Amino acid sequence: MESLVWLIPLLPLAGFALLLLGGRSLGEPNAGKLATAATGASFAVSVLVFVGLLLLDSHDRSFTFTLFSWVPSGSLSVDVGFLADPLSITMALFVTGVSTLIHIYSLGYMHGDRDFSKFFLYLNLFVFSMLILVLGDNMLLTFLGWEGVGACSYFLIAFWFEDEANATAGKKAFVTNRVGDFGFMTAIFWTFFAFGTLNYSEIFADAGSVSTTTASAIVLLLCLGAAGKSAQFPLYVWLPDAMAGPTPVSALIHAATMVTGGVYLLVRVNPLLAAADSWVPEMIAWVGLATAIIAALAAVAQMDIKKVLAYSTISQLGFMFVAIGVGAYTAAVFHMVTHAFFKALLFLGSGSVIHAMDGEQNMSRYGGLARLLPVTSITFGVGWLAIAGVPPFSGFWSKDEILAGAWNHNRLLWALLLFAAALTAFYMSRAVIMTFFGERRWGAGTADDSTAHHPDESQTAHSPGASAHVHPHNEPPALHPHESPPTMLLPLVSLALLAAVAGVINLPFVKDTHFLEKWLEPSLFHNEASLNFAGGTKWVLAGVAIVAGLVGIWLAVSIYLRKSMPASMVERDFFARAWRYDEAISAVAGGPGRKAFSALAFFDHKVIDGAVNMVGGAVQVSAKQLRRLQTGMVRSYALGIALGAVVLLVYFISRASF
Repeated sequence: MESLVWLIPLLPLAGFALLLLGGRSLGEPNAGKLATAATGASFAVSVLVFVGLLLLDSHDRSFTFTLFSWVPSGSLSVDVGFLADPLSITMALFVTGVSTLIHIYSLGYMHGDRDFSKFFLYLNLFVFSMLILVLGDNMLLTFLGWEGVGACSYFLIAFWFEDEANATAGKKAFVTNRVGDFGFMTAIFWTFFAFGTLNYSEIFADAGSVSTTTASAIVLLLCLGAAGKSAQFPLYVWLPDAMAGPTPVSALIHAATMVTGGVYLLVRVNPLLAAADSWVPEMIAWVGLATAIIAALAAVAQMDIKKVLAYSTISQLGFMFVAIGVGAYTAAVFHMVTHAFFKALLFLGSGSVIHAMDGEQNMSRYGGLARLLPVTSITFGVGWLAIAGVPPFSGFWSKDEILAGAWNHNRLLWALLLFAAALTAFYMSRAVIMTFFGERRWGAGTADDSTAHHPDESQTAHSPGASAHVHPHNEPPALHPHESPPTMLLPLVSLALLAAVAGVINLPFVKDTHFLEKWLEPSLFHNEASLNFAGGTKWVLAGVAIVAGLVGIWLAVSIYLRKSMPASMVERDFFARAWRYDEAISAVAGGPGRKAFSALAFFDHKVIDGAVNMVGGAVQVSAKQLRRLQTGMVRSYALGIALGAVVLLVYFISRASF
């Protein structure tokens, strides 16, 4: 069954091709159903390949299926081949599974949009690109998928491009990711020069034979690419603005797929990390920690519900980078999987709330929605408990593994990461309370269900920090919250179940319950860091993590529900503006940066192009003069021959000795 791996990316590609050719004629909802069926079939094939690998012995769980030779160029030979191993199939399972649920959700969310079929066309292309990224058996094929998801993210984030804010957000995501892509591309060049191949299996077999300097340089360049794709400091600025896209896009890009690409890449090249200098993984861990804390503190003061989740995603990706830096690769993948479930749930839940509130995204206009949105509130609550690290929900188990790895590596790293975990519990509890509990702040509107319109039909900006609607008299618009349709609620219920129980894939009780750890062993090449403390210490650390999470929840309840403390304690303008880091970048890019690039453009035009043009002009002038010798008249040529003969005769006579 593992030989079916080629079908996993082919099915979404086929869906994209069919929608490209006949999507508009299919219309709504058939275009969406076709795209959903393609992604669902890809998930089914992923399950079959998973079962096929599971039936093999652990040392045989790596299979490459080659379709054709792609780049046969001298010593560089690159095939289009798909690698089915525990890591790639784990990624394929949750990418296709969560994407299928997001497709189903989109059937209801995008109802009535004039570009309904185009939206699903982009979704299928995005899923195909992501699957190429995770299944490619060489770095060049991974880079193809890497660039594919980057292009698709631009299309999806700027889907409502008529609004300038949305178009700008799409361009910002695209340009920022290009900075990271430069690192990945350069790493590919360096890898080929060092190993003579781009195939993962050959690179990993020879990883121990290259110098630590070479391995370190390659890993650092890959880290730059990963920081761009997985929104790590200093390249995280694109992700909060990406909330301008439709909510299903937020869930797809920021939960299960694109943003995990960088984490996947670093886990995939773990043999190179093991061969690099020790300061390289140390740097990765501290960059992840800085990102986790910076984003968490920004999240505590956001009023836009999707922007809270955006900064939460950045923070959680920071946790995964810490896990990679301390050698806890299983914990990184574990948290990647659980995060895909509960963050997709939270994003889709926020979309359900936004749908219910007629496009309103500002949480200061929410409150008391639990009774009116029972399914949304309960499922959103499950996602909240999971990300807050409350046992037995999935986020507790995966986050606890990362904290244990941090304690094993560096006590200060653990303490600061624990602080970030407490902040996570606080800002998510704040979002839940402001949305579903407390007093109603959405006014006594008279609108009924018949007049309520879909946010997509209004073509609102959905820009972070801004209200979706502006009343002509600066009064709050009339709102009548209502539960979402079944096509939107079914994915919420499914994801809630997964977010609740996904922790069972790697329970810490005994070795026999470390299912994910044993499953990933063939892909980690024994590079997983072993814990050097007793099991009892791990349970104490888990207890401390639970207390930290409960403290965060208690603080949010005290401030936003009991009102025993003022919200201004935490809702600082400095944090609301995300440390003003984005503003600083804009100021530099729009001031000195613009002048510097204008100077470079002038230098390129006048000096570089000028030198080239000068050479070309000299050739033109010379050719024009030489052209006069070519008159086309036979008499001129005969005279030239005669004169030449005379010159030669005179030359030889003068050289002769008598």
